[in-house]
Amino acid sequence: MKAASWMASISLQALFLTGLVLAPTYSWAEAKDQIAQTGDRQAVGPLHVPSPDWRDQIIYFVMTDRFDDGDTSNNDQGFGEYDPTQRGRFSGGDLKGVQKRLDYIQGLGATAVWVTPPVENQWLDPATGYGGYHGYWASNLKKVDRHLGDLKDYQSLSRALHGRGMYLVQDIVLNHMGNFFNYSTDFDPADPVKSYRPFTNSVPMQAPTQYPFSLNDPRRAEDRAAGIYHWTPDIQDLSVRQQELNYQLSGLDDLNTENARVRRALRESYAHWIKAAGVDAFRVDTIFYVPPELMTDFLYSKDKQAPGITHVAARTGRDNFHVFGEGFGMDKRFDDRVARRINEYLQGPNGEVRTPGMINFPLYGTALDVFARGRPPAELAWRIDTMMALHPRPHLMPTFLDNHDVDRFLSGGTETGLRQGLLMLMTLPGIPVIYYGTEQGFTAQRAAMFAQGWGSGGRDHFDTNSPLYRYIAGLTHLRRSNTVLSRGTPKILAGEAAGAGTLAYMMQDGLERFLIAINTADHEVLADNLDIGAAPGTVLQGLWAMTGQAPLLVVGENQRLTTRLPAHSGFVWRVTKAPPLPVKPGAIAVTLAPLSREPITTPSLIVRGQAAPSARLKIVLDGNLAAAVAVTADAEGRWDAALSTAAMTDETITHRLTAYDEARGQASPAETFKVRPNWRLATQVSDPAGDDTGPPGAAYHYPTDPSFAAPTMDLRGLRALTAGGALKLEIDMGAISQVWSPQNGFDHLALTGYIQVPDQTKAGARVMPLQRGVLPDDMSWHYRFRIHGWSNALFSHDGASPTNEGAKSGPAPSIQVDKEAKRITLTFPAAAFGNLDTLDGAKLYLTTWDYDAAYRSLEPAAGAYIFGGATSASDPKIMDAIGPIVIGGSK
Repeated sequence: MKAASWMASISLQALFLTGLVLAPTYSWAEAKDQIAQTGDRQAVGPLHVPSPDWRDQIIYFVMTDRFDDGDTSNNDQGFGEYDPTQRGRFSGGDLKGVQKRLDYIQGLGATAVWVTPPVENQWLDPATGYGGYHGYWASNLKKVDRHLGDLKDYQSLSRALHGRGMYLVQDIVLNHMGNFFNYSTDFDPADPVKSYRPFTNSVPMQAPTQYPFSLNDPRRAEDRAAGIYHWTPDIQDLSVRQQELNYQLSGLDDLNTENARVRRALRESYAHWIKAAGVDAFRVDTIFYVPPELMTDFLYSKDKQAPGITHVAARTGRDNFHVFGEGFGMDKRFDDRVARRINEYLQGPNGEVRTPGMINFPLYGTALDVFARGRPPAELAWRIDTMMALHPRPHLMPTFLDNHDVDRFLSGGTETGLRQGLLMLMTLPGIPVIYYGTEQGFTAQRAAMFAQGWGSGGRDHFDTNSPLYRYIAGLTHLRRSNTVLSRGTPKILAGEAAGAGTLAYMMQDGLERFLIAINTADHEVLADNLDIGAAPGTVLQGLWAMTGQAPLLVVGENQRLTTRLPAHSGFVWRVTKAPPLPVKPGAIAVTLAPLSREPITTPSLIVRGQAAPSARLKIVLDGNLAAAVAVTADAEGRWDAALSTAAMTDETITHRLTAYDEARGQASPAETFKVRPNWRLATQVSDPAGDDTGPPGAAYHYPTDPSFAAPTMDLRGLRALTAGGALKLEIDMGAISQVWSPQNGFDHLALTGYIQVPDQTKAGARVMPLQRGVLPDDMSWHYRFRIHGWSNALFSHDGASPTNEGAKSGPAPSIQVDKEAKRITLTFPAAAFGNLDTLDGAKLYLTTWDYDAAYRSLEPAAGAYIFGGATSASDPKIMDAIGPIVIGGSK
C-alpha cells in the first residue's frame, strides 16, 4: 500500500514537530517477549479467584480427548471404547494433558481455557457405534470421566490456570443425557411404555448412574411418576418447536426441564463444579433445545437448598461468573431471524438478563461466507451493524471461526482468508475463541494434537514457531494491549457490495479510535472517501499489517481518507491525537455525473465527469483498481469512459463507481447503479426417479438413522442457465431435508459438481477427490464445488489427487432452496470461472452423497451414519449422478 502522492510533501521534520511518536507494527517478536515475561508465574494457584472482565478475555477451546495425553494409564478402560484409529472412539487426551500444555496455550495469548464436558459419559452408544469421547453423552453430571482423570486432576488444572492469571470454562449440557433408550415414531404420548426401547448393551452402563437421572425406565411406576424425561422419539422436524424442546436430539435422552425436580438436580450438579473444581464460566450446549425460561431458573433461582448458579459463584468470590449458550444456527445474508432468536435467550420480555452471553453464530456464518467463500464484505458489514443494534451485550458474546460442530475453516477456505477472519475476531466486540489446532492449520474437524491420537498423522502439533501460531500470538497481543478493540464500538466505513473487496470499520472507545481495513479480493482495491470523523491532516499511525508494515496515512482536505489496499491484505491504524499536519490545498475536485436509477440492460455503460484539465484518472468500478479504466481529461477538464457490464449477473447487487485522481489523492463522490442480466437456458436434462442407489450395477443403501430418508439424494433434473461467463444451476431433487436446520437450506445431501471450462488449452484433472472415483467419458475438470448444509467450497484442479481436493478458489456460488418445489439453485458469478466471456461448450458432472467433516463412510452393511452396499474398499462415493452434460449442448 502507498499513501497518496501528496504525502510526499510531509517532511520527517514536520512529524517530529507535531510530537507524533510512531510505534512499530505489533509483531510476533513483541508477543514472544511478553510470553517470556510470564514464564516465572507460579504453576499452582488458588482454586477460587474473582471473576475477570470477560470482555477482555481470549478463550482457547479444547476437545479434551483430542488435545494431549498426560496419563496413558487411563486411556483404555477395557470396553472397546478406546481406539485412536477410529474417529468415533476415545483417543486418550485428558485433563493432565491440558495442564501439561498451558505454556503453549498461554503463549498463544489465550487468557482462558474452555474444556468439553469432563463428566462421566456413556462410552459406547450401541445405536450408532460411536463413543462419548467428546463428553456430551452424560451418565453422571457430578463425576469426572475416568478417561479424563479424576477430581484432583481437574482441581490441579484449575489451580494451574489461576496461578497464571487464567480462567477455566466448562462445557455443560442441560438438555439431555446419553442415549440409553429410544422410541419408534409410532409412540403414544399417553403411554410411555408403548414403543419404549432400552439399550441394554450400552457401555459401560445401561442407564445414568446419578439419581434422579437414573429414573429412566417408564416401565417402573416410580420412574414414570418422577417424569425426569420426555418419553419421546427422535426429532423429525426441527421447525416444529414442540419437537425441538421435547423430542430426542439424535437419540439423546431428552430431560424434562419443566420438571422442578430436574431443574434442581441440574443446579446442584453444576454448582458442584464451581465449588469443588473452581470453574469460572459455563458454556451451555444445545441451548435452543430448552425453553429460555430455564436459564432464569438455572442462573438466578433463590431456592435455598439449590440456589441458582450466579448465587453459588458469588459465594466463591465470582461476582461476574460468565455463562454463554450455544444457539446453533446461521442466518442467511441480510437476515436476522436466528440473531433475534438468540436474543430470546439473552433477555426476557421485560429486558431482564437471562443468559449473560450467547455464541455469535450469525457472525460466524457471515464471516465464513466472506472470508472463505468470496461473498461481498457488505454482507459482513450489515451483520456487524445488526449485531450491535440487536444484541444487548455483544461484547460478552463469544466469536469464532472454527469449532467441533462445524467444518474447519481451512477445509474450504484459504489460509489468507483465515488470517483475515482472525483479524476481524480480534478487532471486534465479542470474546474471541480459538479452537485447538487452528493455530496449526488443521483441516480435520476433531483431529488430535498429540501423536498417538486420531488424525494426528503420527506426530505432535504443538509448534510455537508455526506461522499461524505466531500470527495469532501477535494479534492477541495487539488486542490485549489496546482495550478499544475489546471494549469499543464499531462504526462501519465501507463494505464492498459487488464481490470480494474492502471491509473497513472504526473501533471507538471514548477518544481512542482505531481503523481496521481488510481487502478480501485477489486484486488491489481503492478504499475511498472513508469518513473517520477527523480533521484534514489528521495522522493515522500504522499498528498492524498482515504482511509488511502499515503505512502512515493522513486525512485529506475533504475530511475523508482515500487509500489503496493490496490484494488479500489487512491493516490496523490508530487515529492519533497529535495536531493535524498541514495539507496541500487541492485543485479542481473530481466529479462523476449522476447515473440512471433504472437497471442497466446494455453490455456497456458510458460514464462522464469533470476533473482538472489534462488530469489522468482511473475510473474504478466496485473498488477494483486492477481493472480500472484509465482516462485523461481534456483541456476543459471533461472526460468520459465506457465500462463493460457483461460480468454483472446479480440484479440485486448495487455497483459502485468512482473517479480517482491518484496524483492529487482525490476520489470523486461515488455513484451507484444496478444491472439486469440476460439469463438464457443453455441446457436442460431430466434424471430417473429412484436411481439413488449408487453407480450403475451397484445397490447402495442410505444410512439407517431415522433422520436419513430417501429420496434426499435422488437427482430428478437440472437446468443450466448462462449470462456471459456466469452460471445458474437449477437442480431438482426427490426431496429436501431440513431436519437439522441447515444453514444452506438442505441437509443429508452433499452436491459435488465438476466443471470443465471451454478453454481446451487448460489441462484439467480426472480424479474425483475423496470420492474414490474418476470422471466418466474422458472428462476432466478445472473447477469443483462441494456444497452441503453447512459448507460451500469451490476448488480449482491445481494439486488435486484422490486425497487432495485441489486449490481453494472462489467466489463460491450463492444458494437458494425452494423446499416445496424440491429445488436447489446455485448461482456462480463469472469470477468463479476466471471471468470467461462465455461458458458455451463447458461440461458438468454432478453427484450426490452426504458429508460430515468428510464424505460419509461406505461399508458393506449400512449403519446409523454409514452408507451400505459396498463390494470393495474402492467403490466410489456416488449415490446419484447427472452427466457429463455440455453447457449449451445436449447430454
